[in-house]
Amino acid sequence: MSKPGSVTRAKVLGLLGRMLIVGLLVIGCVVFVMPVYTSFAMSLKTPSELATTAAWSWPQNPTVANYDEVLSNPNVNFFRLFWNTVTISTLATIGTVISASLVAYAFAKMKFSGRDRLFAVMLSTMMLPAIVTMIPTYILFKELRWVNTFLPLTVPAFFGGGAFNIFLLRQFFMSIPKELDEAAKIEGAGHWTIYSRVVMPLSGSALATVGVFCFIYNWRDFMGPLIYLNDPQLQTLETGLATYNSLRSEQWHLLMAGSILVTIPLIVIFFLGQRYFVKGISMTGLK
Repeated sequence: MSKPGSVTRAKVLGLLGRMLIVGLLVIGCVVFVMPVYTSFAMSLKTPSELATTAAWSWPQNPTVANYDEVLSNPNVNFFRLFWNTVTISTLATIGTVISASLVAYAFAKMKFSGRDRLFAVMLSTMMLPAIVTMIPTYILFKELRWVNTFLPLTVPAFFGGGAFNIFLLRQFFMSIPKELDEAAKIEGAGHWTIYSRVVMPLSGSALATVGVFCFIYNWRDFMGPLIYLNDPQLQTLETGLATYNSLRSEQWHLLMAGSILVTIPLIVIFFLGQRYFVKGISMTGLK
């Protein structure tokens, strides 16, 4: 039998350990939330208050006039930029989810010669820096006359969906019991039926994870629109915010208001898909 003193000591050590973990989590949360809070606080201040108070302090008289000025600026049409960004992000996300799931199904459920070698080659492309293929890709799209259109930012998503997304979905598809595939084959189902009627309905969390990743990436993409979209009417929020930054240099209350407007949709989407996002990560072996 264990002594009462040792049991009490173990409980105290366990309590101290949990308190330490909670304390570290709180500190980490504050570190990550503080920049967002500071930006939001600055966006609610007047220029005079911003010049006389600390950046992180809460405004004494919060105002949304900064947001009105940003949205009504004649040089940067934020509503047009918002619609362009939504269009590009939505089309790219749809293309990525469809194409990546098809490729992942082939790697996970179909047997063909060289499958594992081909999968290893595909994974090796994740180590290739994007800057290496930037110029050849631009030349290709220029020859296709796709520059200054949404096509370079949306069409490639329908042809593979990216190595990481394929890997993520493949790992999830492999966790689906093979007995379900075999039962479907006994009933006369082909690969397309198994993919659409068996695998896809069971993969909602993994598909949502890929969708959230892809949407956020395309929403925050700056380099792609900067290279391919020259027409101001085709710009996205990221390039439009950079333009607004050049027009409103050092007017931090307006720049922070614009940054918050760009970030709000991402926060909403993350919280809406958080449950599926966490579940998808934990069930694909990446936890």
